[in-house]
Amino acid sequence: MKPPTLGILGGGQLGQMLALAAYPLGVRCRVYEQADKSPCTGISEVHCAPYDDTSQLLSFVAGLSAVTYEFENVPSSSLQTIAAQRPLYPPITALEMSQDRVREKRFFNSLGIETSPFAPVDTLNDLELASSRLGFPCILKTRRFGYDGKGQVLLRQASELTSAFKALGGRDL
Repeated sequence: MKPPTLGILGGGQLGQMLALAAYPLGVRCRVYEQADKSPCTGISEVHCAPYDDTSQLLSFVAGLSAVTYEFENVPSSSLQTIAAQRPLYPPITALEMSQDRVREKRFFNSLGIETSPFAPVDTLNDLELASSRLGFPCILKTRRFGYDGKGQVLLRQASELTSAFKALGGRDL
């Protein structure tokens, strides 16, 4: 019997750990990664292409037993393409919830799960109000596409608000 092959979207450190954990279980892994260099190289077969390249995604999923992802910045449209071909876990709705930090925190709060205090920020005035309510130090983050410290700024005082707001794009924070 052919061993199962798991597709992993994202070839960063979590993908590497997942592939290493799968190996002793007899599960092979195939990784789809946008970057040329991946920690998964040498551990798994790595497909390198943009996440929105439908033909590459379809080639990637051929022969896979199931697909998962190792980070939340995979476009949901790409996941829909994959889910039409292979089982995908966690489901797309879980990924979509985690892709927007405000939506995710509100969802957790609705389930009675506490989060750190937060406020949506789309204007400089929103940021000024939020920082006065939350106090300093506080962290200004992008709602989407930030990870591992990217897309966030530690704010220690009010004089940093304008530059941080502009540095992170001035909306969806």
